Amino acid sequence: MSREELAARQAALLDALLTGAPPPPGFAPDRLRVEADVLLTKRRRLMAYLRPDLADSLGERFGPLFDAYAAAHPKTDAIRAREYADAFAAWVGAREPAKRRRWFRS
Repeated sequence: MSREELAARQAALLDALLTGAPPPPGFAPDRLRVEADVLLTKRRRLMAYLRPDLADSLGERFGPLFDAYAAAHPKTDAIRAREYADAFAAWVGAREPAKRRRWFRS
């Protein structure tokens, strides 16, 4: 297998784990879904840790909103966790401007 082929297979696996894309050939969809859920839960907890103000303000809506954001904006190694948390805050702030003043930091 060439490096390009390996890179393409790794990218397909990451896409399946982080965005819900179809699993690449050779991977069990149910097992990938379990691992994807674990990774999403870990990222959600990290966001709540980095931005407790946002998690408190949103309450029970924090999880579903973060899940929607994470699916549309997969984290890459090009962005640090705190920057990702702030980008999530900006994303939520654009949808809920009335609450934005209470917790948004630029």
